[in-house]
Amino acid sequence: MVDFVDVDGWRLEYELIAARRPGLPTLVFLHEALGSVALWRDFPARVAAATGCRTLIWSRLGHGRSAPLPAPRTPRYLHTEALERLPRLLAALSIERPVLIGHSDGGSIALIHAAALPDRVAGVVVMAPHEFVEEKALAGIRLAGESYAHSDWPQKLARYHRDPDAVFRAWHDTWLAPEFRAWSITDCLPGLRCPVLAIQGEDDEYATMSQIECIAKAAADVELLGLAGCGHSPHRDQPLAVIEAIVGFLGRLDSGAGR
Repeated sequence: MVDFVDVDGWRLEYELIAARRPGLPTLVFLHEALGSVALWRDFPARVAAATGCRTLIWSRLGHGRSAPLPAPRTPRYLHTEALERLPRLLAALSIERPVLIGHSDGGSIALIHAAALPDRVAGVVVMAPHEFVEEKALAGIRLAGESYAHSDWPQKLARYHRDPDAVFRAWHDTWLAPEFRAWSITDCLPGLRCPVLAIQGEDDEYATMSQIECIAKAAADVELLGLAGCGHSPHRDQPLAVIEAIVGFLGRLDSGAGR
């Protein structure tokens, strides 16, 4: 059931699935640039059922039914989410040492958070995360802008967000701004101390495999999974393969492997 929590005066939408097995870490899902609680669809519930873990799904400010963004985004918006808003949400819900599961922007947030606060994270699963800006990503976002302007995409997005235009523009305009070209989190990746599972579709329309390969080069305990015939959303394109990988990853965490 969807609920709301007040974090520093901002109302955030969330859903919490109870644990089926005691003693396991809470899974915290971090959505993509256009995502929300509802846009995850049934994937978090399927992961929760497969793992037995308590599971949190939530919508960032400006997304879903959460409060609007208080100000325009800057090139450091992912750092703001990772270092300020996510820690406050976890504290408000009394969640300690979770496993972060992030898709796209959410994957970047998970990596930044885990690298900066290594003692507060048990593990990280990222799907199609961004570590630096590739021309392929910018080209894909330009095409997305054309599609948004000339299709029923705004109406479809309105099913999931209070203000779909604001959500889209915050992603599209921020990434295509000249000052965002130099954005990168590669300098923080050596700070990762927890195990990481990084998943990338080999046919990702916004990225190359370099995005996850750079994680393995920088940190010690990284497992890479490339999925053939898969685009930017592995959990939608190949959910069974992703769930199987997450279950295996959590099993290794539970047994102490990789620590």
